[in-house]
Order: sequence, then C-alpha cells, then structure tokens
Amino acid sequence: MAWRSCSVLLRLTGEAALRSPTRGGRWPHSFQQRCGFRKAGRKPESKKVEEEPGPPHTESSEAAVPRRTPTPHLEQQAPPTSPRAFSRLIKPLVFTVGFTGCSFGSAAIWQYESVKFRVQSFFDEIRADWLEKMKPQKKGDVRKEINQWWNSLSEGQRTVTGIIAANAIVFCCWRVPSLQRFMIKYFTSNPASKTLCSPMLLSTFSHFSFFHMAANMYVLWSFSTSAVSMLGREQFLAVYLSAGVFSTFFSYAGKIVTGRFGPSLGASGAIMTVLAAVCTKMPEAKLAIIFLPMFTFTAANALKAIVAMDTAGLVLGWRFFDHAAHLGGAVFGIWYILSGHELIWKNREPFVKLWHDLRTGGGGGRGGDGGGRGGDGGGSV
Repeated sequence: MAWRSCSVLLRLTGEAALRSPTRGGRWPHSFQQRCGFRKAGRKPESKKVEEEPGPPHTESSEAAVPRRTPTPHLEQQAPPTSPRAFSRLIKPLVFTVGFTGCSFGSAAIWQYESVKFRVQSFFDEIRADWLEKMKPQKKGDVRKEINQWWNSLSEGQRTVTGIIAANAIVFCCWRVPSLQRFMIKYFTSNPASKTLCSPMLLSTFSHFSFFHMAANMYVLWSFSTSAVSMLGREQFLAVYLSAGVFSTFFSYAGKIVTGRFGPSLGASGAIMTVLAAVCTKMPEAKLAIIFLPMFTFTAANALKAIVAMDTAGLVLGWRFFDHAAHLGGAVFGIWYILSGHELIWKNREPFVKLWHDLRTGGGGGRGGDGGGRGGDGGGSV
C-alpha cells in the first residue's frame, strides 16, 4: 500500500498538515509540531487571519482539524493545467528513464560476475564442503542454526530479505525526532517539493506505520518465491527498483493532473509490479486472503479487482491510498511480462559482451556470452 499523504501518518499527524501545499520544501506548522519539531510561539497576527471572514461555501475538512495554526508561508498550488506544473515532470521523467536503464545494466553486469565467480570458485566450494564434514559438529552453535535457517529459505525469500531489512531500518529512522525533517524531505515523494528525484526511490523503502510496513512486506515475501524463480535474482531486483521509481512518477503525474498534492510513501507501487507480473504470467494460480483462506480466486481475477479498485479510487478522489502509484506499478508489471522482458532483458547480450571486453582487455567473447546467457536458464519468463 503506497499510502497517500503518508498513510497512517495522516491519522497521527493530522491530515490537513500533509495535504496542505508546500513552498520551498517547508511544511505546515501543525505537521512540524506533531512530528516532534520545536513548537514555535504563536504569532499575534495569526489570530487576525482566523477572524477574517472566509468564503461563503462550507469549510473544508482540512480546516476542521483541531488546533490547526494558519501558516502565512503557504500558498495555493498552481492549477493542474498550468504549463509550469507539468514542467515539473520533466526531471522525474528523465530520472525514471535513466534509473531504469542503470538498474537493468547493473543487473546484467551482476549476473555476469555471479556466473563467472561461481565457475571460478567451484572447486573451492567442494574443498570447503569436504573440510566442513571433517570438523567435529558443534552443538548449540548459533551461527550454524542461522545458516541452516538461511539455507532453508527459497532463493526468492533470500533475495527480498535485504529489501525487508532496508525497510525496517528506514522505519526505525522515522522514530528519531532529530531525523524528522530529513525523512520528510527525502523519504516522502511529493511533486510540490523542491526535492523531486531522490525521493522517487527512497520513498519506496519508507513506512511511517508499522502495520503499513508489515502488510507490504508480507505480500512481498509471499510473492517473492514465484517472482524470483520466474525472473531470476538479478532481473527481479532490477524490476523491483525500477518499478518503485516508475510508480512514483505515475503518482507525480496523477497528483498534478488532479491537483491533489501531498506526500506519499510506501513500497506498494513496486510490490504491485511484482504482484501484477506473477498474476499476468500465471493467471490461473489460486490465491487466498490470509484471514479468509477458505475463499480462493484466480490470480487473474485478483489483478482485475485490484486494478478496478485503484482506478475507481483515482477517478473518485479517494485519498487514503496513492491509487495512481498502485496503477503505475500494475501497468509496469503487466507491460514487463508482455513486452518489457523481450525488449530489455533478452537484448542485454551486446552490453554484457562490451563489459566482458572491458574486463578482459578485449580478448575473447565467449566468456561474455556465457555470462550474458547464464541467467536465462533459471530466470527466463
């Protein structure tokens, strides 16, 4: 769940503070107070602002939040049809394209190096296994128990363990009062913010609510085995990271078009890509809800229901979830399985060969071809 306006952060810090437009990267006074910032003294003129007669229409829900202090530095956002507003998508678009290319290029190089390393260390691993058997077994060895647990995991579960650990670290950082400003600036995505590009990736690892993080990580863990066995470890990570950035770009575009600005955070955009990819590749697979295991449905129907719900939420203006980010992740996952894999991953061989020539000084191309094709056996779609 990529939660709009920081998801549970809405309930804990006040919805109005998050949905209020920002200028210069600054946040409403009420939001700063509730995030643990130093409380500024009430300005005498603030009371005047409150006493000024407002427009005749009914008061908005944002203004109804108790103890909200008007902030003079806030201004109304530019209308969604403003060329200036849409020009803010240029840098995120360039960053999305560039980051996606770098992700898949790095994944191809990583796969090449992994295959090369496995070939070179084959006999060393055999000798290490033989020496391990010769050593006396230690009882109650914690390290051995951890190794046994790690080896019992599937490759997909081992792959997403690092992602889950990163999300847990960022979640703990949200609990440090001195880091609040830094976290809001770099770990929440908002097209109205001065910082546009780095939050597109960092917000994918950011959760303010423990329930939000636990739900997202559970879904990621559940689909990790199928996704990694289908794509391979390297390709999966490239897809996951690229999906996080792409879904945030979709979120930016949705907020500018609708004029509903506000920060978002969460991994659900990237997780929606994983879910959509698995459901598209295996539409007849049976799924169930954790609390209602007796009710099963096909993966195709689940994907259709999720896309329909997020489309309705985007059109009707539901603001609890970032429905645009969810739709962006689903679109990326469906596209990658239907076309993206053939377009990107299966055409990586010239790039891998170039890397091989750089590593070996231009001599011999067979090693690069082997490294380039190494992942197709276990990671093809």
